[in-house]
Amino acid sequence: MERAVTYKNNGQINIILNGQKQVLVDADSEAEYLESLQKNEAKHSILREIEREMNSLVGMDEMKRNIKEIYAWIFVNQKRQEQGLKVGKQALHMMFKGNPGTGKTTVARLVGKLFFEMNVLSKGHLIEAERGDLVGEYIGHTAQKTRDLIKKSLGGILFIDEAYSLARGGEKDFGKEAIDTLVKHMEDKQHEFILILAGYSKEMEHFLSLNPGLQSRFPINISFPDYTVDQLMDIAKRMMADREYVFTQEAEWKLRDYLMHIKSTTSPAKFSNGRFVRNTIEKAIRSQAMRLLLVDHYDKKDLLTIKSHDLQMKEDTPS
Repeated sequence: MERAVTYKNNGQINIILNGQKQVLVDADSEAEYLESLQKNEAKHSILREIEREMNSLVGMDEMKRNIKEIYAWIFVNQKRQEQGLKVGKQALHMMFKGNPGTGKTTVARLVGKLFFEMNVLSKGHLIEAERGDLVGEYIGHTAQKTRDLIKKSLGGILFIDEAYSLARGGEKDFGKEAIDTLVKHMEDKQHEFILILAGYSKEMEHFLSLNPGLQSRFPINISFPDYTVDQLMDIAKRMMADREYVFTQEAEWKLRDYLMHIKSTTSPAKFSNGRFVRNTIEKAIRSQAMRLLLVDHYDKKDLLTIKSHDLQMKEDTPS
């Protein structure tokens, strides 16, 4: 049975058997067709599961496209291996660039899950770190701390946020020792763990300019753009649905207006995107709880509803 692979407009891989336009003239043919579809669905079940998780994330089109490309490369390599063909190994270290609250840590966990399911990583766990977890206080201390973190990360992902801070002290700073140790282990153990460096776009570019040999070691670079107001509202509604709350129409308008104001008056680097929305909603939920406590009224509709005056957002305005 011939197969073709096409791509839908939304980027999903679509497996087509015999063109899908053939006329199924009898029950046996139809049963064979459905069985083939089920086999292909099972074959790409890992992709389907990852797609479902990615579809729960608002925006991030570039990231979703990159993840599917990585899946396709791993899958085809496995098929080449089955046919006795050479299988090229690629370093899968990554760089995530974007402002706070744009989903970088969430995606790192998703990558770990994908690589575990595809047998690229033996564990797929995520170790989160920042400058203080790597940089020591005396000569030799930094290298040991960094090696210990890498050891914990073997079989999974080492995710270093605000990675540019490792270079902020210049040549004499112990951060350089951490970078040198990371680079060495990226080479020595490049297929035993994956290193993801993350941080603000501008600062990460400067960081790379100070370490010219570093950029080539991160073949996968993914940008995480700031969310639009519409996307932030989508995130808010999803968070509310997950928690079993709903906005009144007035509350929804108030939140949208406030987000438009914040986006237009706050530096992008100081606005925490999805994190800001989450904090706003959690504060509104606490305000709603206090309001219901004071009136001593707890019917289901009241328990579900966040009203406009529950959104006390002026106090949250960033400076």
